[in-house]
Amino acid sequence: MDQTGGKASALSAPIRLLQITDMHLSADPSATLAGVVTDRSCRDVFALAARYTPTPDRLLLTGDLSQDGSKASYGRVKAYAEALSVPARVIPGNHDAPEIMRACFSEGEVLWLDHELLGDWLLVMLNSMVPGSPHGHLSESELERLDQVLREVPHRHALICLHHQPAPVGARWLDAIGVDNGAELAERLEAHDRVRGVLCGHVHQEVHSRLKHFPLLASPSTCIQFRPGSEGFALDARAPGYRWLTLRADGHIESGVNRLDTVPAELDLASGGY
Repeated sequence: MDQTGGKASALSAPIRLLQITDMHLSADPSATLAGVVTDRSCRDVFALAARYTPTPDRLLLTGDLSQDGSKASYGRVKAYAEALSVPARVIPGNHDAPEIMRACFSEGEVLWLDHELLGDWLLVMLNSMVPGSPHGHLSESELERLDQVLREVPHRHALICLHHQPAPVGARWLDAIGVDNGAELAERLEAHDRVRGVLCGHVHQEVHSRLKHFPLLASPSTCIQFRPGSEGFALDARAPGYRWLTLRADGHIESGVNRLDTVPAELDLASGGY
């Protein structure tokens, strides 16, 4: 479990989140990555998340929902999320198709939103996608939007959510395709005293790290996992899973990861990419 600190405030109900990320679904439900049928492992992780108690307040689906950017793949993600009867928020990743994705998540309980207020907390969702590239970048307009939201909501603790990791995670090949201006993000966040943490996807592994002094958390993928600390692309024989977060009224974040009991039997650990 990871615990991060914040200033004390009047106690109110904690906010409970589940992060489910990097599904890599395709139009064809039988499509695979490194041998793993991504649709099946995604359904298994959503089924595991459905057993989480108490009922979460939100699901955060932090990018690479689709592998091929197809309307059909987004439709299935939406159906799996809706089956949990918990409002969900989506963020695009480098494999996603933003225009199609925004249209698919423009109404209902699974939405693309720029930010959301929940109790004592502000969730800010950032788009780090660079069309046609695996690496991430936060545009000046996106950073200005972040500043504006944090200025306009100064009395709530803030959790910043994006797809690409904004700081190194210790795997050389992954660090080369993170957010290329993470230092600028950190500078923007340091100007606001209510930011309590940063949450990302993309790295297909459990991460408890730092962006400057801000806690940085990442989650396993619902399909294949990347080996921590690897120089080049390498898969890890760990099970898919999701991250849970409890956001306390005093600014503390409690978080951990729940995984499936078994690794997909068809996983090809010798795969050289995807």
